[in-house]
Amino acid sequence: MKTWKLWENERINDDETRLLRRSADEIPIPFDEEAKRDVETLIDVFVGRDDAAGLAAPQIGISKRIVVFKNGNFNEKEPIKKGDGHYDVLVNPRITQVRGDTEKMQEACLSCPDISVDVTRATSIKVKAYNEKGEKINKRYTGFLARVVQHELDHLDGKLIIDRGATIYFPKEKAHFFEKIFKSE
Repeated sequence: MKTWKLWENERINDDETRLLRRSADEIPIPFDEEAKRDVETLIDVFVGRDDAAGLAAPQIGISKRIVVFKNGNFNEKEPIKKGDGHYDVLVNPRITQVRGDTEKMQEACLSCPDISVDVTRATSIKVKAYNEKGEKINKRYTGFLARVVQHELDHLDGKLIIDRGATIYFPKEKAHFFEKIFKSE
């Protein structure tokens, strides 16, 4: 399944941008058949990848409040396997607590190809959500994992790294395209 992007091959994707920029819909609790299918689709797409720490449903064209992400082993390039416990799924997630310091790091995003952005995020968060089985969960995420979760949850509200950071890095050979995009914003 393809990943939705704001731009590709130095062209803006208007239809994909509209979906990526909207606030995603809540999933009904208990899950109906469509919700179960959407959750499974997102997991299946994510576990087949080796190029992402996480994935939000809007990134594959499903405007629902579902995210999946690695819960460790971020340096591993090996794809994770379905049901291996190396990923978390959050449905209808809400950050209920932000603690600790903030930290600035460069982030990249599958929906904003070819760039990275300096983004400041909290180093400790607590999240209320449902898991892939529809069970209530409360979890604390810290360090790099807290960053990954915040990045993915931003997608559910139509926010992307280009909305969060001040400095955007892009390849020199694509400078004309990116300077044109970011000057118009």
